[in-house]
Amino acid sequence: MSSIPEQVEEARRNIASIAFRTPLVAGPGESPLDLFLKLENVQPIGSFKIRGAANVVARTPRERLQRGLLTASAGNMAQGVAYCARRLGIPATVIAPETAPATKIRAVERLGGRAILVPFADWWRTFETRTYPGVDATFIHAFDDPDVMAGNGTIAMELIEDLPDLDAVVIPWGGGGLSCGIAAVLRELKPRVRIYAAEVDTGAPLAASLAAGEPRTVDHTPSFVDGISAKVVFSAMFERARKLLDGSIVVTLHQAAQAMKLVAERNRVIMEGAAACAVAAALSGRAGQGKVVAIVSGGNIDLDQFARLVAGPS
Repeated sequence: MSSIPEQVEEARRNIASIAFRTPLVAGPGESPLDLFLKLENVQPIGSFKIRGAANVVARTPRERLQRGLLTASAGNMAQGVAYCARRLGIPATVIAPETAPATKIRAVERLGGRAILVPFADWWRTFETRTYPGVDATFIHAFDDPDVMAGNGTIAMELIEDLPDLDAVVIPWGGGGLSCGIAAVLRELKPRVRIYAAEVDTGAPLAASLAAGEPRTVDHTPSFVDGISAKVVFSAMFERARKLLDGSIVVTLHQAAQAMKLVAERNRVIMEGAAACAVAAALSGRAGQGKVVAIVSGGNIDLDQFARLVAGPS
Protein backbone atom coordinates (compact mmCIF):
# COMPACT_ATOMS: atom_id res chain seq x y z
CA MET A 1 0.00 0.00 0.00
CA SER A 2 1.38 3.43 -0.97
CA SER A 3 2.23 6.03 1.67
CA ILE A 4 0.16 9.18 2.18
CA PRO A 5 2.71 11.39 0.38
CA GLU A 6 2.71 8.94 -2.54
CA GLN A 7 -1.11 8.98 -2.68
CA VAL A 8 -1.08 12.76 -2.64
CA GLU A 9 1.56 12.98 -5.36
CA GLU A 10 -0.64 10.71 -7.48
CA ALA A 11 -3.57 13.00 -6.75
CA ARG A 12 -1.51 15.97 -7.85
CA ARG A 13 -0.94 14.33 -11.21
CA ASN A 14 -4.61 13.36 -11.44
CA ILE A 15 -5.91 16.88 -10.94
CA ALA A 16 -3.20 18.87 -12.74
CA SER A 17 -5.39 19.67 -15.75
CA ILE A 18 -8.38 20.77 -13.63
CA ALA A 19 -7.29 22.37 -10.35
CA PHE A 20 -4.82 25.25 -10.14
CA ARG A 21 -1.73 25.50 -8.03
CA THR A 22 -2.95 28.41 -5.92
CA PRO A 23 -0.90 31.39 -4.74
CA LEU A 24 0.43 31.82 -1.23
CA VAL A 25 0.46 35.53 -0.40
CA ALA A 26 1.39 37.69 2.55
CA GLY A 27 -1.65 38.36 4.71
CA PRO A 28 -2.66 41.24 6.96
CA GLY A 29 -0.94 39.92 10.06
CA GLU A 30 1.39 42.06 12.12
CA SER A 31 4.62 41.09 13.93
CA PRO A 32 5.22 38.70 15.67
CA LEU A 33 2.55 36.97 13.57
CA ASP A 34 3.76 36.48 10.00
CA LEU A 35 0.46 35.56 8.35
CA PHE A 36 0.13 34.02 4.90
CA LEU A 37 -3.02 33.30 2.91
CA LYS A 38 -3.39 30.21 0.72
CA LEU A 39 -5.88 31.44 -1.89
CA GLU A 40 -8.10 28.50 -2.80
CA ASN A 41 -10.79 31.02 -3.73
CA VAL A 42 -9.13 31.43 -7.15
CA GLN A 43 -9.84 27.84 -8.20
CA PRO A 44 -12.17 27.43 -11.22
CA ILE A 45 -15.17 26.99 -8.90
CA GLY A 46 -13.93 29.46 -6.28
CA SER A 47 -13.14 26.73 -3.75
CA PHE A 48 -10.65 24.00 -2.82
CA LYS A 49 -13.36 21.38 -3.35
CA ILE A 50 -12.37 20.99 -6.99
CA ARG A 51 -9.22 19.15 -5.85
CA GLY A 52 -10.99 16.29 -4.09
CA ALA A 53 -13.78 15.98 -6.64
CA ALA A 54 -11.33 15.82 -9.53
CA ASN A 55 -9.21 13.16 -7.82
CA VAL A 56 -12.22 10.92 -7.17
CA VAL A 57 -13.33 11.24 -10.78
CA ALA A 58 -9.83 10.42 -12.03
CA ARG A 59 -9.74 7.25 -9.91
CA THR A 60 -13.25 6.03 -10.78
CA PRO A 61 -13.65 3.54 -13.66
CA ARG A 62 -15.14 5.18 -16.76
CA GLU A 63 -18.02 2.74 -16.96
CA ARG A 64 -19.16 3.77 -13.47
CA LEU A 65 -18.93 7.45 -14.30
CA GLN A 66 -21.40 7.13 -17.14
CA ARG A 67 -24.24 6.83 -14.61
CA GLY A 68 -23.45 10.36 -13.49
CA LEU A 69 -22.28 11.87 -10.22
CA LEU A 70 -24.09 12.46 -6.93
CA THR A 71 -23.02 14.44 -3.89
CA ALA A 72 -24.41 16.03 -0.73
CA SER A 73 -23.20 19.58 -0.31
CA ALA A 74 -24.15 23.04 0.89
CA GLY A 75 -22.50 24.49 -2.17
CA ASN A 76 -18.79 24.13 -2.84
CA MET A 77 -18.44 20.36 -3.32
CA ALA A 78 -21.65 20.62 -5.31
CA GLN A 79 -19.90 22.99 -7.69
CA GLY A 80 -16.80 20.81 -7.83
CA VAL A 81 -18.83 17.75 -8.77
CA ALA A 82 -20.93 19.68 -11.29
CA TYR A 83 -17.78 21.13 -12.85
CA CYS A 84 -16.19 17.70 -13.27
CA ALA A 85 -19.44 16.23 -14.62
CA ARG A 86 -19.74 18.97 -17.22
CA ARG A 87 -16.21 18.29 -18.46
CA LEU A 88 -17.14 14.63 -18.88
CA GLY A 89 -20.57 15.30 -20.38
CA ILE A 90 -22.40 13.34 -17.67
CA PRO A 91 -25.22 14.37 -15.29
CA ALA A 92 -24.60 15.66 -11.78
CA THR A 93 -27.14 15.64 -8.94
CA VAL A 94 -26.61 17.59 -5.74
CA ILE A 95 -28.51 17.08 -2.49
CA ALA A 96 -28.39 20.36 -0.60
CA PRO A 97 -29.96 21.65 2.62
CA GLU A 98 -32.84 24.08 2.32
CA THR A 99 -30.64 26.71 3.96
CA ALA A 100 -27.98 26.51 1.21
CA PRO A 101 -27.07 29.96 -0.16
CA ALA A 102 -28.95 30.78 -3.35
CA THR A 103 -25.74 32.02 -4.96
CA LYS A 104 -24.15 28.57 -4.59
CA ILE A 105 -27.22 26.76 -5.90
CA ARG A 106 -27.34 29.06 -8.93
CA ALA A 107 -23.67 28.30 -9.56
CA VAL A 108 -24.42 24.55 -9.57
CA GLU A 109 -27.22 25.07 -12.06
CA ARG A 110 -25.03 27.24 -14.31
CA LEU A 111 -22.60 24.32 -14.45
CA GLY A 112 -25.42 22.03 -15.59
CA GLY A 113 -26.03 20.28 -12.28
CA ARG A 114 -29.40 19.48 -10.74
CA ALA A 115 -29.92 20.60 -7.14
CA ILE A 116 -32.45 18.95 -4.83
CA LEU A 117 -33.14 20.98 -1.68
CA VAL A 118 -34.12 18.94 1.38
CA PRO A 119 -34.51 19.47 5.16
CA PHE A 120 -31.23 19.52 7.10
CA ALA A 121 -31.82 16.07 8.64
CA ASP A 122 -32.42 14.48 5.23
CA TRP A 123 -29.35 16.20 3.83
CA TRP A 124 -27.17 14.94 6.67
CA ARG A 125 -28.57 11.43 6.23
CA THR A 126 -27.29 11.45 2.65
CA PHE A 127 -23.75 11.78 3.98
CA GLU A 128 -24.30 8.65 6.03
CA THR A 129 -26.07 6.51 3.41
CA ARG A 130 -24.13 7.85 0.39
CA THR A 131 -27.28 7.42 -1.68
CA TYR A 132 -30.45 9.30 -2.50
CA PRO A 133 -33.76 7.69 -3.53
CA GLY A 134 -34.27 7.63 -7.28
CA VAL A 135 -30.71 8.65 -8.18
CA ASP A 136 -28.42 5.92 -9.55
CA ALA A 137 -25.03 7.61 -9.74
CA THR A 138 -21.50 7.50 -8.34
CA PHE A 139 -21.52 9.20 -4.95
CA ILE A 140 -18.69 11.60 -4.11
CA HIS A 141 -18.51 12.24 -0.38
CA ALA A 142 -17.66 15.82 0.50
CA PHE A 143 -15.10 14.85 3.14
CA ASP A 144 -15.06 11.20 4.35
CA ASP A 145 -13.28 9.70 1.35
CA PRO A 146 -9.56 8.85 1.06
CA ASP A 147 -9.40 10.12 -2.52
CA VAL A 148 -11.08 13.40 -1.57
CA MET A 149 -8.63 13.86 1.29
CA ALA A 150 -5.68 13.00 -0.97
CA GLY A 151 -6.86 15.67 -3.38
CA ASN A 152 -7.07 18.14 -0.52
CA GLY A 153 -3.64 17.03 0.65
CA THR A 154 -2.10 18.49 -2.50
CA ILE A 155 -2.50 21.85 -0.77
CA ALA A 156 -0.01 20.68 1.87
CA MET A 157 2.53 19.75 -0.79
CA GLU A 158 2.29 23.24 -2.25
CA LEU A 159 2.67 24.82 1.18
CA ILE A 160 5.81 22.82 1.92
CA GLU A 161 7.33 23.83 -1.41
CA ASP A 162 6.37 27.52 -1.15
CA LEU A 163 7.02 28.02 2.58
CA PRO A 164 9.27 25.23 3.87
CA ASP A 165 9.77 26.91 7.24
CA LEU A 166 6.10 27.39 8.07
CA ASP A 167 5.22 27.14 11.75
CA ALA A 168 1.45 26.66 11.79
CA VAL A 169 -1.57 26.13 9.56
CA VAL A 170 -5.17 27.07 10.33
CA ILE A 171 -7.84 25.26 8.33
CA PRO A 172 -11.63 25.70 8.25
CA TRP A 173 -13.39 22.64 9.70
CA GLY A 174 -16.59 21.66 7.94
CA GLY A 175 -16.71 17.91 7.63
CA GLY A 176 -12.97 17.54 8.20
CA GLY A 177 -11.81 16.45 4.75
CA LEU A 178 -9.73 19.58 4.19
CA SER A 179 -8.21 19.66 7.67
CA CYS A 180 -7.39 15.96 7.77
CA GLY A 181 -6.18 15.84 4.18
CA ILE A 182 -3.68 18.64 4.78
CA ALA A 183 -2.73 17.42 8.25
CA ALA A 184 -2.02 13.86 7.13
CA VAL A 185 0.68 15.12 4.77
CA LEU A 186 2.19 17.61 7.20
CA ARG A 187 2.36 15.08 10.03
CA GLU A 188 4.56 12.86 7.84
CA LEU A 189 6.69 15.49 6.14
CA LYS A 190 6.67 18.42 8.60
CA PRO A 191 5.76 16.94 12.00
CA ARG A 192 6.77 20.05 13.98
CA VAL A 193 4.14 22.23 12.25
CA ARG A 194 1.18 23.18 14.43
CA ILE A 195 -2.16 22.36 12.80
CA TYR A 196 -5.46 23.84 13.94
CA ALA A 197 -9.01 23.60 12.75
CA ALA A 198 -11.13 26.76 12.73
CA GLU A 199 -14.81 26.77 13.68
CA VAL A 200 -17.49 29.34 14.38
CA ASP A 201 -19.42 29.51 17.63
CA THR A 202 -22.79 29.14 15.87
CA GLY A 203 -21.93 25.46 15.44
CA ALA A 204 -18.57 24.11 16.62
CA PRO A 205 -18.91 20.36 17.13
CA LEU A 206 -15.23 19.52 16.74
CA ALA A 207 -14.13 21.71 19.64
CA ALA A 208 -16.83 20.24 21.84
CA SER A 209 -15.95 16.70 20.78
CA LEU A 210 -12.22 17.15 21.37
CA ALA A 211 -12.95 18.54 24.83
CA ALA A 212 -15.21 15.58 25.63
CA GLY A 213 -12.93 12.96 24.07
CA GLU A 214 -15.80 11.65 21.93
CA PRO A 215 -18.17 12.96 19.23
CA ARG A 216 -20.73 15.40 20.61
CA THR A 217 -23.79 17.12 19.19
CA VAL A 218 -24.01 20.90 19.62
CA ASP A 219 -26.54 23.62 18.91
CA HIS A 220 -26.39 25.06 15.42
CA THR A 221 -27.61 28.43 14.16
CA PRO A 222 -27.55 29.22 10.41
CA SER A 223 -25.43 32.24 9.48
CA PHE A 224 -23.23 33.61 6.70
CA VAL A 225 -20.68 30.97 7.75
CA ASP A 226 -22.63 28.32 5.86
CA GLY A 227 -19.69 26.20 4.75
CA ILE A 228 -18.52 24.90 8.14
CA SER A 229 -21.07 25.44 10.92
CA ALA A 230 -22.71 22.13 11.89
CA LYS A 231 -24.33 20.13 14.68
CA VAL A 232 -22.19 16.99 14.70
CA VAL A 233 -18.85 15.48 13.76
CA PHE A 234 -18.68 12.20 11.85
CA SER A 235 -17.10 9.63 14.17
CA ALA A 236 -14.54 8.55 11.55
CA MET A 237 -13.46 12.15 10.99
CA PHE A 238 -13.27 12.77 14.74
CA GLU A 239 -10.87 9.85 15.14
CA ARG A 240 -8.66 11.27 12.40
CA ALA A 241 -8.84 14.78 13.81
CA ARG A 242 -7.78 13.95 17.35
CA LYS A 243 -4.71 12.14 16.02
CA LEU A 244 -3.76 14.77 13.44
CA LEU A 245 -4.75 18.18 14.80
CA ASP A 246 -3.46 20.28 17.67
CA GLY A 247 -6.94 21.57 18.42
CA SER A 248 -9.83 23.65 17.15
CA ILE A 249 -9.99 27.43 17.44
CA VAL A 250 -13.53 28.76 17.73
CA VAL A 251 -14.25 32.32 16.58
CA THR A 252 -17.35 34.50 16.65
CA LEU A 253 -19.38 35.75 13.71
CA HIS A 254 -18.09 39.25 14.47
CA GLN A 255 -14.47 38.07 14.32
CA ALA A 256 -15.14 36.32 11.01
CA ALA A 257 -16.77 39.42 9.53
CA GLN A 258 -13.87 41.58 10.73
CA ALA A 259 -11.37 39.22 9.12
CA MET A 260 -13.39 39.35 5.92
CA LYS A 261 -13.25 43.15 5.98
CA LEU A 262 -9.54 43.28 6.82
CA VAL A 263 -8.52 40.94 4.01
CA ALA A 264 -10.75 42.78 1.54
CA GLU A 265 -9.16 46.12 2.49
CA ARG A 266 -5.53 45.01 2.59
CA ASN A 267 -5.38 42.11 0.14
CA ARG A 268 -8.35 42.85 -2.16
CA VAL A 269 -9.51 39.27 -1.63
CA ILE A 270 -13.13 38.12 -1.28
CA MET A 271 -13.53 35.34 1.28
CA GLU A 272 -16.62 33.39 2.21
CA GLY A 273 -17.48 32.84 5.86
CA ALA A 274 -15.63 29.55 6.32
CA ALA A 275 -12.39 31.00 4.99
CA ALA A 276 -12.82 34.09 7.15
CA CYS A 277 -12.96 31.88 10.25
CA ALA A 278 -9.51 30.48 9.47
CA VAL A 279 -8.08 33.97 9.05
CA ALA A 280 -9.83 35.20 12.22
CA ALA A 281 -8.49 32.23 14.17
CA ALA A 282 -4.94 32.93 12.99
CA LEU A 283 -5.26 36.64 13.79
CA SER A 284 -6.44 35.78 17.32
CA GLY A 285 -2.96 34.49 18.12
CA ARG A 286 -4.28 31.16 19.38
CA ALA A 287 -2.40 29.27 16.65
CA GLY A 288 0.85 30.71 17.99
CA GLN A 289 3.38 33.02 16.43
CA GLY A 290 5.81 32.72 13.55
CA LYS A 291 4.88 31.91 9.98
CA VAL A 292 1.21 30.99 10.07
CA VAL A 293 -0.82 30.01 7.02
CA ALA A 294 -4.60 30.47 6.93
CA ILE A 295 -6.33 28.39 4.26
CA VAL A 296 -8.70 30.67 2.36
CA SER A 297 -10.91 27.75 1.43
CA GLY A 298 -13.29 29.61 -0.85
CA GLY A 299 -14.79 32.88 -2.00
CA ASN A 300 -18.33 31.84 -2.89
CA ILE A 301 -20.42 34.36 -1.02
CA ASP A 302 -23.33 36.43 -2.25
CA LEU A 303 -21.87 39.84 -3.13
CA ASP A 304 -24.72 41.79 -1.54
CA GLN A 305 -24.19 39.89 1.69
CA PHE A 306 -20.44 40.39 1.45
CA ALA A 307 -20.92 44.13 0.99
CA ARG A 308 -23.15 44.32 4.07
CA LEU A 309 -20.67 42.38 6.18
CA VAL A 310 -17.59 44.43 5.24
CA ALA A 311 -19.53 47.68 5.58
CA GLY A 312 -20.64 46.82 9.11
CA PRO A 313 -19.38 48.54 12.25
CA SER A 314 -15.75 48.00 13.21
